[in-house]
Amino acid sequence: MESPAEILPGVIFYSYLSSLKKEKACVWNHHTLVLQVSGQMVLETAEQHVNISAGEVLLIHKNQLGTLTKTPGSNGHYETIVISLQEDLMRQIALEEKMEAQGKYTGLPNICLPNNAFIKGYFQSVIPYARSAGHEMTDEMGLLKVKEGIKLILIAVPALRNFLFDFAAPYKMDLEKFMLSNFHFNVPIEKFAQLTGRSLSGYKRDFQKTFGMPPRKWLQDKRLNEARHLIERKNKKPSAIYLDLGFETLSHFSSAFKKKFGKAPTVHQV
Repeated sequence: MESPAEILPGVIFYSYLSSLKKEKACVWNHHTLVLQVSGQMVLETAEQHVNISAGEVLLIHKNQLGTLTKTPGSNGHYETIVISLQEDLMRQIALEEKMEAQGKYTGLPNICLPNNAFIKGYFQSVIPYARSAGHEMTDEMGLLKVKEGIKLILIAVPALRNFLFDFAAPYKMDLEKFMLSNFHFNVPIEKFAQLTGRSLSGYKRDFQKTFGMPPRKWLQDKRLNEARHLIERKNKKPSAIYLDLGFETLSHFSSAFKKKFGKAPTVHQV
């Protein structure tokens, strides 16, 4: 059973589940702190594979696509506290604390924070509020906890100032490189446009120039071609790959595969 709760609406969330769960696709619009209370979480993006266990803290960069696999610990529990570092709030903190980026951040987009005494203490201080599902956490106290977290991150890793306080609008990413790395994520076309720094109309126009066809057709063809390769060359079962390739259901995947290739998706027997 999973029972996520908003402790501070839109900012601090608490989740608990008691069975293995894999998210099909996650989009991070804002920098995000994940405090792993129990169990294990695996984050997979086009660039990284990150594994965190109980007691660890992960900082996720904004404007990313990825999947999460959540595994309960030996006690059967999985608990996380998620803090969304929304840009309006970060701008407010930057003004109040006179903090600003000193250059462009060039490190990894997802970082396991040092497990020092300050981070450990902060972690433990948030748990009681999370487990009360928001009843004791007023907006004022919640914002103070977020600000405290930001300051402790900067004490632990001063270079993350450029990570946290870069408010520049997303630049136009290399569309071909981005799509070839992220085509398997099942998100709306509008989200692909945003993540590549384009309006929807600009995204469609650039996509047509780059790939010679509309985004939806290209995505369908790319995913099905990748599926055929995995099934026929790597002996992967259709049931094991359809979610990872952005299909909602196995039946939808099978019918699309058969329509394109004239046969059902089956593993070749050697």
